[in-house]
Amino acid sequence: MAVNFEQQTLPNILCCLCGIPMPSNPSNMCVNCIRGQVDITEGIPKQVSIYWCRNCGRYLQPPHHWLTAELESPQLLTFCVKRIKGLSKVRLVDAGFVWTEPHSRRLKVKLTVQREVFTSTILQQVFIVEFVVNNQMCEKCTKNEAKDTWNAVVQARQRTLHKRTFFYLEQLILKHNAHGTTVNIKDVPDGLDFFFGHRSHALKFVDFLQAVAPCRFKTSEHLVSHDEHSNTFNYKYTFLVEIAPICREDLLCLPLKTANSLGFATPLVLVWKVSSLLHLIDPVSLTTSEMNATQYFKEGFRALSSSALLVEYTILDVTPLGPTNRKWALAEVQLARSVDLGCNDTIFFAKTHLGHLLQPGDLAMGYDLASGNYNESDLAPMRNRQMPDVILVKKVFPKRNRNKRIWDVNRLAIEEGEGKRSETKLQKEFEEFKDELEEDKEYRSGVNLVKSQQQHTKQQQGGDSMMDEDEDEDPAFPGVSVDELIEDMVDMALDDEEEDVE
Repeated sequence: MAVNFEQQTLPNILCCLCGIPMPSNPSNMCVNCIRGQVDITEGIPKQVSIYWCRNCGRYLQPPHHWLTAELESPQLLTFCVKRIKGLSKVRLVDAGFVWTEPHSRRLKVKLTVQREVFTSTILQQVFIVEFVVNNQMCEKCTKNEAKDTWNAVVQARQRTLHKRTFFYLEQLILKHNAHGTTVNIKDVPDGLDFFFGHRSHALKFVDFLQAVAPCRFKTSEHLVSHDEHSNTFNYKYTFLVEIAPICREDLLCLPLKTANSLGFATPLVLVWKVSSLLHLIDPVSLTTSEMNATQYFKEGFRALSSSALLVEYTILDVTPLGPTNRKWALAEVQLARSVDLGCNDTIFFAKTHLGHLLQPGDLAMGYDLASGNYNESDLAPMRNRQMPDVILVKKVFPKRNRNKRIWDVNRLAIEEGEGKRSETKLQKEFEEFKDELEEDKEYRSGVNLVKSQQQHTKQQQGGDSMMDEDEDEDPAFPGVSVDELIEDMVDMALDDEEEDVE
């Protein structure tokens, strides 16, 4: 048995207000009359103000968050819709941007909303909300513009006569991007000042310094303002980080108790590496050991000699003695001061840990203990002990052409402070630091080396002349291979980063 259901159609009636025929509905009014009687967008603002930082291109999402969004992007559309109050009373059907001139400082969003106005009667309406874009600089850009606006400062200090430690520390900071949250960096005679916008950022940087250098720190705070009504205090924090005044290639005369605890038979040792520990070696016995920052600052001794007092020697004869340790080999060498050749017949005999590098005729740098003048208190641990005449530190490569380097290193954007050192002396120390990087592969493993763009240009222009100069280079000279270089020159300067944002 089949049953046919006929489709029921609503009868036409007259609108109770205007009298035009229309399909019947519970309100008995046509669509135009309903829209005239009821405005479902009532309570929704048609103009909204938003704030935009023109330095970094971010929009303020109250109360303190800043959002990065491109023009007419989905992220910006979501941000604008959320800024409209009263949308919870209606159902949002569609939203989209209406094109405006980019320089008009206006954004227009077209919204389609629905709402039930009478029983079983749903009204849909389309309207446009205009957003006025006002300029307001974000907190980060404000601090970058006002260099003195900071909340915490880390003062890194080392009491030495040179800046080689800070040159290496600068490269470690660049490699690990530890300066990313700094507001400013200022150069001072004994170190660097790092300014931060938040105390937590400064504490994180202090932890980084302790991980890469033997140091200790002290903290202090200065009250800037005090609100009696809310009982809130505004402080500026200072962290003084004191780096141990011991550097690579320094000669130490350890206290007897310390030398015995580290396993050394003699107090005279060399510093061959500095990290969070002081790495020491006895050049006579090849004994190695490490000393942490706590041990050093507990003893508080100073270096007996530094690299500024190194003397050049000419190697006359080398006799290997057999023992080896890591990359060193013990040997006995016959040598003379280079300045004495042809003047006198003074010859020295010494044991050295450089037996794997030295050959007769080579040049080496070492400490002249035979004619050196030292304080009696510094040499107290060597009393009743035989003092060696010479302690060799490193081999010298006399043939060097710094202009032919295919590599370079990045630098931090550092503001010049008061009491700045001589620019000529700083440049000389920096070139010596680059020489050390070139000679020691292990030393430069913690540094990002980049290709020198200037050198590439010279090679393209010079061609054959550059090849001729390569033939004159000492084949034993340690160089930096292309595999160790980063492909592109990266500008890590803080000021350049700000300009790119703009």
